Amino acid sequence: MSVVDPASHTITHRVRAPGGGLHVIDQPGTEPPVVLLHGFPDDSRSYQRLMPHLAPHRAVAFDFLGYGHSDRAEGRPDPGQHEAELAAVLDHLGTGQAILVGHDAGGPVAVNVTFDHPHRVSRLVLINSYYGTAPQLRFPEMIRLFADQDLAPLADAMTDDPDQRLWLLNHTARRFGLDPLEPAGIGVTSILPQFFGEGGTPDALAAIRAWTGALFPALSDQDARIASGQLAALDVPVSLIFGAADEYLSPGLARHLAGMFGHAEVHVIDGASHWPQADQPETVARIIKGAR
Repeated sequence: MSVVDPASHTITHRVRAPGGGLHVIDQPGTEPPVVLLHGFPDDSRSYQRLMPHLAPHRAVAFDFLGYGHSDRAEGRPDPGQHEAELAAVLDHLGTGQAILVGHDAGGPVAVNVTFDHPHRVSRLVLINSYYGTAPQLRFPEMIRLFADQDLAPLADAMTDDPDQRLWLLNHTARRFGLDPLEPAGIGVTSILPQFFGEGGTPDALAAIRAWTGALFPALSDQDARIASGQLAALDVPVSLIFGAADEYLSPGLARHLAGMFGHAEVHVIDGASHWPQADQPETVARIIKGAR
């Protein structure tokens, strides 16, 4: 079923993917569509300020399974689950090529799908993201805590305590260059609901723990693809857009990543946090639409 929102000129779809239904927001426009992938621990609303500025392009954002308004799934996802969800969205769009935009942990998903289905991708855009291990790569303490299976009891205890959970979020947000208490900011609109739920929608803690729990094995797989030369051989234009105020996924990491791709350009946005698409959406949209 599709629902039209006259205020935002968007259409909301429910797309069937392996494991459940995905919440997809579709802003009509010209092809190729710009498909927006969120990271953790947020959802498609991290792009709500950006989408209007992508016109006249068609712009599509969706919640990965377990996040936002998509279905909740039980158990740890299989390797390749997020890639399968993106493929389901691309199938639903019914178009040829798309511009893939991956933020944070959505970036590796976009890269992998570009590797596996290069005929479906006209351009790859990574926003404060990563691929494989690197000297410049620093994950937030909260993410490293969740990813270390030896520390799972401590992570469970902290996330079970709402006060500790909120403290972790606020600490991490500030290191990302984000004001966690801005009323209409990413922290309130897109991140807090994943940790505390909202209305009739449950929290996304199970999905967050599953994604972070698979982080280190995923990095190893990415390193293997880098070592095999797949990044260097990728014949798709790549743009890296990084907010300069991010202390974790920093401009230094962007320059490192650019050196591994065959065709890549770096755009550092001064004064922007880990979420430049929310801080300076006009600038980010201009880069996405103007990148070659």
